Amino acid sequence: MSQPPSTTDTPDAWEHWRRSTPARIGLGRVGDAAPTAELLRFGWAHASARDAIHAQPDLDALEGALQAQGWDTLRVKSQASDRITYLRRPDLGRLLDEADAQRLQPVPGGCEVCIVVGDGLSALAVERHAAPLLAALKPLLPSDWRYGPLVLASQARVALADDIGERLGARLSVMLIGERPGLSSPDSLGLYLTFGPRRGRTDAERNCISNVRNEGLVPAAAAARLAWLMRESLRRALSGVALKDESENDTLEAAPAAALLPASKTNQETSP
Repeated sequence: MSQPPSTTDTPDAWEHWRRSTPARIGLGRVGDAAPTAELLRFGWAHASARDAIHAQPDLDALEGALQAQGWDTLRVKSQASDRITYLRRPDLGRLLDEADAQRLQPVPGGCEVCIVVGDGLSALAVERHAAPLLAALKPLLPSDWRYGPLVLASQARVALADDIGERLGARLSVMLIGERPGLSSPDSLGLYLTFGPRRGRTDAERNCISNVRNEGLVPAAAAARLAWLMRESLRRALSGVALKDESENDTLEAAPAAALLPASKTNQETSP
């Protein structure tokens, strides 16, 4: 009697695509249910997302890394007194703690930029990507810009940078913050840029760069895009829906013409 065909030898048509994306695709099924392995992966991804939300970043290590890059740092917290309050009361995460608010005074002589690093909804994102992004960003910015202190903010929402930037008298605020984790991205960093920061600004008045992580928009590429937006925001005195990200167009215009041609075409035209 012949043996039944082995299922382990059956090619998996989805395997190639799974290697190209962290998305949960081609899960398969066993009867009416998902395979056990996929259920276990889902549980692990869900637990990783929950951990990212509830964890506290190691601000001592982050502050040390940023000071080593040459940034002057300052720590503040929002009016959300603990993590549970922060998750239940988003409004409190947008306002500075009263004692910290009193400490923030306008930078003498004014400043162009105030950078804020907030924990947000992913401690992993801040720990892994904030320092590499700022290291890549710093040499891309004009040397004559004046900066406020780089503020490390706990229990922070995006709009906390409006409060901080207004008190420091900055023309432009930039918030680096942990984004809400997804099932395949527990460490995604978001970047928010606002010209003329002040309390009451809306999301329509900000520019956002999202999914900054090694498996998404890598920190070096995000830094280049952010630097372009910062320069253009200060030059045009605006941000948000009025400021379109045209950084890729500038990159194309600055590149040599030969670099934009396919390799085979370039070789044909440049050969003697």
